[in-house]
Amino acid sequence: MAVAARKPARTTAAPKSAQKPASKSAGKNGKGEARAWTKDEEVRAYREMLLIRRFEEKAGQMYGMGLIGGFCHLYIGQEAVVVGMQMATKEGDQVITGYRDHGHMLACGMDAKGVMAELTGRRGGYSRGKGGSMHMFSKEKHFYGGHGIVGAQVSLGTGLAFANSYRENGNVSLTYFGDGAANQGQVYESFNMAELWKLPVVYIIENNKYAMGTSVNRASAQTDFSKRGVSFNIPGEQVDGMDVRAVREAGERAIAWARSGKGPYILEMQTYRYRGHSMSDPAKYRTKDEVTRMREERDPIEQVRRRLLEQWKMKEEELKAIDAEVREIVNESAEFATHDPEPDPSELYTDIVL
Repeated sequence: MAVAARKPARTTAAPKSAQKPASKSAGKNGKGEARAWTKDEEVRAYREMLLIRRFEEKAGQMYGMGLIGGFCHLYIGQEAVVVGMQMATKEGDQVITGYRDHGHMLACGMDAKGVMAELTGRRGGYSRGKGGSMHMFSKEKHFYGGHGIVGAQVSLGTGLAFANSYRENGNVSLTYFGDGAANQGQVYESFNMAELWKLPVVYIIENNKYAMGTSVNRASAQTDFSKRGVSFNIPGEQVDGMDVRAVREAGERAIAWARSGKGPYILEMQTYRYRGHSMSDPAKYRTKDEVTRMREERDPIEQVRRRLLEQWKMKEEELKAIDAEVREIVNESAEFATHDPEPDPSELYTDIVL
């Protein structure tokens, strides 16, 4: 990865004391006290996570019906990660991720109809039906993919941060990748460059415990992914990725660090996916009891639901109304995606660089 020209001006290293990895996040503020959330914030988190969950459930159904071709990697179980992080951003911050990406698109505000239409290969999709599940983008929503090559988005996300630094626009690049991608060589090239030039990037490692079908304990010599930047002096912390409150708190710290010119920050989101690696994965490498236990004890949506009922005294009917609204959005997206025309054959010759 050779980039020599136009090196950003900010090259002064942060004090060594500031570069020590933060402690494990548990939804606390700097004083060790739980950060107070408003009812509106809880409702927003609940609705956005529920939208992702219902959308992914519908996508799974449509894949089973043969309406979605190719690969389809569902985000069910990991919703708190991207929703919490988006609640910590400001307008202009970018998002880039890998192939488990539908949740990220929805959390960025992309239209469910456009996302579902792209999944089904229709002209109303975000890439006009040519990109499919893993390759759709929205410049308007600052979403840069969706990438099918494992780890490729990490160097691209670092490039987004380089552009931000060069332009001095104050934006931060949120670069997501999984525990499997964390072992790719280009990840560490990116770490080195980002810290050397103090680039405004937050690396978010979504550790869902299994890289395809292999447990992290069998594939990674260092399973504390928050320490992966230690040799580059990049601070990091482990976060309860099943608790949207903890995610937002950690996200605010990390983004503030990067935005202030101190360079990159690593967040290891300890999360869990309920489905297989993709729709073609029967997930026989783990027990049903393990999945059931995570659903019953740690489900991110259910945690917020309980707080809304118990702390904010909302009624079941109010939460059912939110669910009904979300289901209507998802059903409309599926209806649109199954009736929208396929791309015109002339699209084969567009978006081609010769």
